[in-house]
Amino acid sequence: MTYWRLTGRELVNCSCDYGCNCQFGGLPDKGHCHAAFSMVIDSGKHGDTDLSGLHIGAVFKWPGPIHEGRGEAAAFVDERASDAQREALLKIMTGQDTDPFATVFAVFATTIERMHEPQFVPADMTVDIDGRRGKSVFGDQLEITGEPIRSPVDGREIRARIDLPDGFEYTLAEIGSASSEASRPMELRLANSYAQFAHIDLDSHGIVRA
Repeated sequence: MTYWRLTGRELVNCSCDYGCNCQFGGLPDKGHCHAAFSMVIDSGKHGDTDLSGLHIGAVFKWPGPIHEGRGEAAAFVDERASDAQREALLKIMTGQDTDPFATVFAVFATTIERMHEPQFVPADMTVDIDGRRGKSVFGDQLEITGEPIRSPVDGREIRARIDLPDGFEYTLAEIGSASSEASRPMELRLANSYAQFAHIDLDSHGIVRA
């Protein structure tokens, strides 16, 4: 197994209402789960291959709860990545070179029934974790826009966090609102639904803890 490690920032949007039952071991509130994921890699490596500065994304659809499987997914990789970097990132994103169920990538990989051909596209991402703001663009195929949750009473920003000491993706996430649109190879449309903004530090064995 080739050792890898990624540190960076993620913006994720799913079809659940703010809070997302899945974060608490529950079931998706719509009965299904549709989601868009994006991450800017601030520092990363896979063996001797440097992955720093690249962007990755994905679109997922499960017809029921994630753990029941039958999922569909498409991966997006920054077109600036070299052949070696592309291979490394796709291995990580599909749960390879990873202890079983140690990362969100490895967990999701076990639930995917249909994996589309990877998309190598222009990628740009900005994310402010504390500010709960961000935007991720992968060509003309996927766009995610995140912002703070706002009070329906007076429009003020609402701040909430989810702390998962034993999680497999993050330990602390800022929660916001996001909208996503994907056109190909999968269609996805989400509007003003659950978003998480989190610092990510993962390696072949799971979350890297202090």
